[in-house]
Amino acid sequence: MTTAGRVARPSILTVDDDPAVSRAVARDLRRKYGEHYRVVRAESGAQALEALHEIKLRGEEVAVLLADHRMPQMNGIEFLEQAMDVFPQARRVLLTAYADTDAAIQAINVVDLDHYLLKPWDPPEQNLYPVLDEQLRAWAVSDRQPPQRVRVIGHRWSPRSYEVRDFLARNSIPFRWHALDEPEARCLLTAAHQDGTTLPVVVTAQGKALVDPSDAELAAEVGLSTQPSAEFYDLIVVGGGPAGLGAAVYGGSEGLRTVLVERIATGGQAGTSSRIENYLGFPDGVSGGQLTERARRQAVKFGVELLTTRDVVALERRGAARIVRFGDGTELAAHTVILATGVSYRLLDAPGLGELTGRGVYYGASTTEGPNCAGQDVYLVGGANSAGQAAVYFSWHARKVVILVRGDSLEQSMSRYLIDQLSAIPNVEVRTHTEVCGGTGADHLETLTLLHNKTGETTTVAASWLFAFIGAAPRTDWLDGTLERDERGFLLAGPDLGGSPPGWDLERAPYHLETNVPGVFVAGDVRADSVKRVASAVGEGAMAVTLVHRYLERS
Repeated sequence: MTTAGRVARPSILTVDDDPAVSRAVARDLRRKYGEHYRVVRAESGAQALEALHEIKLRGEEVAVLLADHRMPQMNGIEFLEQAMDVFPQARRVLLTAYADTDAAIQAINVVDLDHYLLKPWDPPEQNLYPVLDEQLRAWAVSDRQPPQRVRVIGHRWSPRSYEVRDFLARNSIPFRWHALDEPEARCLLTAAHQDGTTLPVVVTAQGKALVDPSDAELAAEVGLSTQPSAEFYDLIVVGGGPAGLGAAVYGGSEGLRTVLVERIATGGQAGTSSRIENYLGFPDGVSGGQLTERARRQAVKFGVELLTTRDVVALERRGAARIVRFGDGTELAAHTVILATGVSYRLLDAPGLGELTGRGVYYGASTTEGPNCAGQDVYLVGGANSAGQAAVYFSWHARKVVILVRGDSLEQSMSRYLIDQLSAIPNVEVRTHTEVCGGTGADHLETLTLLHNKTGETTTVAASWLFAFIGAAPRTDWLDGTLERDERGFLLAGPDLGGSPPGWDLERAPYHLETNVPGVFVAGDVRADSVKRVASAVGEGAMAVTLVHRYLERS
């Protein structure tokens, strides 16, 4: 958009009902940013929205929205919520008094607030400009074009349709779901010369139709990286959960040629959490998806390669190199390897549930299924934080959420803040001493049989949704004979190896997170006796990189 041959400047809009404050904010903004941005001042939410619509009609852009919280008729949060519909990519900053910091925390959840500023902001060089500089940089590098969405046509109770949706969601690929019985789905199938007998059908943003694609085929078509750019690296990180992402970020930031290899999607189990509220630096909580996406962007910023849909099936020591072998027979080599493969949920061992997996029975929380549960009952199995976080999320959609716990309470396995939160949600029920002992259904889950393990009494309930969060099974069978493991399959490292393990050929003992193969380290939940928390996993990932440096310096 040009004006008299000049490109129109993007706007910074500020709104405050106090004229003196409004003028002061605009003055300080113009002083620093007036050359490159147009500063628009409003004294009410309604006036600010009118200004936004005028900017929209002119085809111009808004970079930052700076709104005071305490305004009559329409407060700052309400304004930002409506402004998101007009300029969704604009950065959102709330101006608030110290007493209103709770409102700012609420705003992070409601309008995905990017920052909040405390009044007074004097001196602006210290308290205002650094914040605005950061927000303007973030806006400048953001993709402000409307996303071209992938479209998925499938059956609601098709396991593969569910897997494709989950894969796209966890990899932050925008998509739209079309159930097979929708008119739009039939139109898309006709255009793709498909009759709907083979599902799902994925239509890419470029209009290419993929019929029941594998994860690798899907990843390649939607722009995810699946092939390494080199044959040799300083560090290979296997697993993209919090530990793996932490290792990748620190490896890349410290100059190591780093590649992260993930089987499905970065984030791991934590990536599916609707809200993590005990992670340092996020007093309002952060969703697993948001935390994962930020860590992924951070890793890429430091030059880390991220490979998806690559299943590592073997690890080999070949001289000074450490080799990982993929399921397709190809190999990748590096000086060092960090194993951060995490754990998987154990399967429910009850009659009828196996064949209903993906058709009402799910392992872990899939946020893509939340809206589909509207007005229905959802059953969750498990008493740890992952189950509690899922219960909070599904309570927003479901008629009732029932948490099934084998023990007599949640006290031993769930954080106190989650227990208190759940007790305050009226449509969440906790049933103790209860196990699932069976399930039935034709094309999807229809009933569950519940066992009270104290009395032996069984009850059959109507149910279409069951999400399980039980146990922590490491996927380490592929390392049998290569790395030392405990009786449950978790990897042993450092002192847990008991000094110098068999075959160890170095004078020193293994470092704290080093396995029985020199140069191969372990971090996160897959390590024996690790603390199963996001923060500790990230910390171990960072610590493992420090030990990688020590290994490389002394090799």
